[in-house]
Amino acid sequence: MSADPSFGRTGETPARSAGRPQYSAAAPRPRASSTSAVEVRRSARRSRTVSAYREGDRTIVLIPARMSEAEEQRWVGVMLDKLAAQESKRVIGDGELAERAERLSGQYLDGRARPVSVRWVTNQNTRWGSCTPAEGSIRLSHRLQGMPEYVVDYVLLHELAHLLVPGHGPRFWRLLEAYPRTERARGYLEGVVAAERLPHLPAARER
Repeated sequence: MSADPSFGRTGETPARSAGRPQYSAAAPRPRASSTSAVEVRRSARRSRTVSAYREGDRTIVLIPARMSEAEEQRWVGVMLDKLAAQESKRVIGDGELAERAERLSGQYLDGRARPVSVRWVTNQNTRWGSCTPAEGSIRLSHRLQGMPEYVVDYVLLHELAHLLVPGHGPRFWRLLEAYPRTERARGYLEGVVAAERLPHLPAARER
């Protein structure tokens, strides 16, 4: 199975402000969230810039050692939003979908789900994904393209689980419990569906 590549790095330069005493250079400061592991690394050599990147299932945020706790929390939020925005613009091809399916199966399903084919389709407007266990095929709706990658991963893992369990009973949902972003991804997709059902108001006329 191919290794999980890190995603693009993003950086910012915060405004100078009085901070706390310096911590040891590049000392890792792990922080957990309800959706993913976030690790904040402080460095005395980093005086102004803040940057962040994905490393497997973790998000690494690099900040100056002098930053206060409040500044750290604020910049972690800013950088997470920027990474999500970058990822939403990235379109994953069929080849990468297959690689991601292999990685997700190995990481969360002990490698037991082995699809024969994984691809995007444009004829699924009411479902985010589907699979045919007898054929080992998985299809994801093109409407997922441009959504955050954790959402695509969730739908892909959802269909992988269906290769092992056909229905949506307790056994099926137990398979998805290991994925840390299940609830966040489901909430995201529910929000998209809810937004699509809102009445479209006519555009305001210019005076």
